[in-house]
Amino acid sequence: MGFFFIIFLSSYGQTKVVGDSLELLFTQGAYQEQDKLKILKELAVTHSDVEKRLLYSELLIQSAAALDSTDYLFQGYLEKGTSLRVKGDLANSLESYFEGARIAEREGNNNLLGKVYIAIADVYSIMGNHQNAVKYHQNAIRILRQENDSISIASALLNAGDELINVNRLDSALKYTTEAEIIFNLLDSKVGQAYSLGNLGMIYAKLGLDLKAEYHMNQAILILQDLHEYYPIAVYLTYISDIYLEKGEEKLAMNYAKLSLDLAQKHGMKKQVSDAYLTLSKIYEHMGNSEEAFNNYKNHIAYKDSVNNITSVQQMADLRTDFEVSKKQIEVDLLNQQKRTQQIIVIATAIALILICLLAFGLYRRYLYIRKTKRIIEKERNRSDELLLNILPKETANELKLNGKVAAKKFESVTVLFSDFKAFTQYAENLSPELLVERVDHYFSHFDQIMERYGLEKIKTIGDAYMCAGGLPFPSHDHSIRMVRAAMEMAQFVEDTKKKNQSHQFEVRIGIHTGPVVAGVVGTKKFAYDIWGDTVNIAARMESSSEPGKINISENTYQLIKEEFECEYRGEVEARNKGMMKMYYVLATKKSADPVSN
Repeated sequence: MGFFFIIFLSSYGQTKVVGDSLELLFTQGAYQEQDKLKILKELAVTHSDVEKRLLYSELLIQSAAALDSTDYLFQGYLEKGTSLRVKGDLANSLESYFEGARIAEREGNNNLLGKVYIAIADVYSIMGNHQNAVKYHQNAIRILRQENDSISIASALLNAGDELINVNRLDSALKYTTEAEIIFNLLDSKVGQAYSLGNLGMIYAKLGLDLKAEYHMNQAILILQDLHEYYPIAVYLTYISDIYLEKGEEKLAMNYAKLSLDLAQKHGMKKQVSDAYLTLSKIYEHMGNSEEAFNNYKNHIAYKDSVNNITSVQQMADLRTDFEVSKKQIEVDLLNQQKRTQQIIVIATAIALILICLLAFGLYRRYLYIRKTKRIIEKERNRSDELLLNILPKETANELKLNGKVAAKKFESVTVLFSDFKAFTQYAENLSPELLVERVDHYFSHFDQIMERYGLEKIKTIGDAYMCAGGLPFPSHDHSIRMVRAAMEMAQFVEDTKKKNQSHQFEVRIGIHTGPVVAGVVGTKKFAYDIWGDTVNIAARMESSSEPGKINISENTYQLIKEEFECEYRGEVEARNKGMMKMYYVLATKKSADPVSN
């Protein structure tokens, strides 16, 4: 895909809107002199205009050099390189990144070196030099893992995963991106979560999982719009356009491609302008409009050539050679410095006692620092535990923390519910992605509240399907009754919503079956609690055999709840791959039935 992502925590302390407001403060000189470098850095990172970001990054370089501030000088070269990359000036972008790498090498700062390696890899990725891109990404990950910098490690993993998408190594891309997403979730980094969701969407798109791909990318776009991050939005819009084109829905594909083009042109993003024209060319070709397909392809080539030309390739090859040579020179300089250091040690023997005192003082300060760090780690561990409890039952989460894995368990009696919405695909085609996600979330959030009220366990959602279970992780005697009551509330809520709001016209089908299942945790990176067994398959058949607004239950479930509910026997109904099965519709609660305790 070729967009560069890395987070500096201080940089994202303000939004781009705040960055624009800082410009007025700077131009009026309404700041303390000691704050000048900090303000320039924020402007170089957060200003909404790429030309202004380039201007302020150059001012930051000049001011940092004058004040001999290495950290701000590095930041200036990094942001200058990023601005030039967005503008499509890849040769000068790479030159700026390499200058930042020299500063990091000279200062022995591996954390900064790892970050700038990510940026260098991204430029090579855009140029199609995937060998160099992968090399620099792997070096960045290796360095940053040693530094134990979570936010930078996550950034490196995300960018490496992005490059692996380009070379179609999707298993590795999914592994890196999923690990990055877990870290960003633990750090509550919105921008990191957005990029992770979007990149996972691109991977799912290449794997042919269109619904998952579209959902993840739409979620990413919603977050990125709030953050004013336009480049990735343009990229994800192009991918969604490709998905609709594969489905043969040219009109929707055209709309998303044009949105991407407009956004890229507005913000001067040459690379994405080129990609958007290419997508439009494919759409017109698919529609049989050869003239428009050719015109858009010519525009694609024109913008592509402005970004990727022979001169730039040669310049970047020379820059890489210069950088490698400079690294060797640094090694020679370090060797000479070591010799001079040995001479200094001999001369400094007389002041050894003073150095020992200084060392003792330093060790004491280190002790204070370690104690403070332990408190921070403990706080983060508590946050991680809370996050884990949001995705796993408490008993399962405790077992995972204790043993590092969760043993699968068999439950002899579990009630499983499936629901989905009638004609969801056709209904979704007439809604924007944002509105579609909002409406589905409206129903699923309320379903979650119902499950919690009745002490039931939500398992997962897949598109418009909602799956939950009763009787686990702790066995109970009345889970089937509680599940039917919950199903009745779900159906009533959907019906009430339909009556109150003309724009919400979903109709829900619900199916329930009771039987044995095996439950456990899926995966080693992104944990998910799931259940397996024929009971799950039969519950799904109950749902697919149901009708809108009705609750269809199996013979097993009916025998457990018949004293509590009035039911209508449907006879034996053909269930796909299961043959003829007895089925019942739940009509109402019997007046004599006692309420179920939660």
